[in-house]
Amino acid sequence: MMRVGVVFPQTEIGADPIVIRAYAAAVEELGYAHILTYDHVLGADPAGHRGWTGPYDVDSTFHEPFVLHGYLAAITSLELVTGVIILPQRQTALVAKQAAEVDLLTEGRFRLGVGLGWNAVEYEALGKDFTNRGRRLTEQVAVLRRLWTERSVTFRGRYETVTAAGLAPLPVQRPIPIWFGAHSPPALRRAGRLADGWFPQVPPGPRLDEAIGLVRQGAESAGRDPATLGMEGTVRLARGVDAAAVRVAAWRAAGATHVAINTMGIGAVGVDRHIAALAEVAHAISP
Repeated sequence: MMRVGVVFPQTEIGADPIVIRAYAAAVEELGYAHILTYDHVLGADPAGHRGWTGPYDVDSTFHEPFVLHGYLAAITSLELVTGVIILPQRQTALVAKQAAEVDLLTEGRFRLGVGLGWNAVEYEALGKDFTNRGRRLTEQVAVLRRLWTERSVTFRGRYETVTAAGLAPLPVQRPIPIWFGAHSPPALRRAGRLADGWFPQVPPGPRLDEAIGLVRQGAESAGRDPATLGMEGTVRLARGVDAAAVRVAAWRAAGATHVAINTMGIGAVGVDRHIAALAEVAHAISP
């Protein structure tokens, strides 16, 4: 059965923890399965970056996902998902530690979505190389899985080094599922080779079929069964609730294991309007 969750509308509901609590409680009460959280550490100031065209900037509100998920773990029993953490701009061992903590606090209801990102401004500020992020991601995933499953790890790679060290406590899930955000053909094949699941960046239709084919190629090249990989689509409400229900059904028909309802971008003002929209969708897609 396809699991239906929500995208946390952090750019539109503000930073008040009481509002966050109310939103999470409503999502759970409405019967949704998970909350998916986007990630940005820093927003660029367009005044200092000529020609800036990114979808977010210095004034866009983004909570730190691991800290936010620690808070949500205390007030809900929902699965929590990062969609996605920009892994190559972070220290791998620290991500392993943070993810393990969230997994413990949620009692194993956590998926770590990771990706390469597009914002070179963040990479610069965090002291990481933007140009080799794809190559580094492969090593990072290997290190993460070892740190989550072994008491003591020694790893010597091109980019990562761990010498006889490990996490305590280890997570509940060993290893924590790693899902990839993927759009380009190399990224899609990489997801097939390495990921436990993936987040398509295109809707159901010919482009999704092509993307699925590339993920399958990657999985088969690594001797993996493509059928074991999860797939989570996103449904926006820009065209209304009825259209969203049709899109949910389309994702189900395309073989998605998960889908997330995104209420951002519909002109909703305040958390109550976001919750009301989710209630309408829940009613429209209920059996």
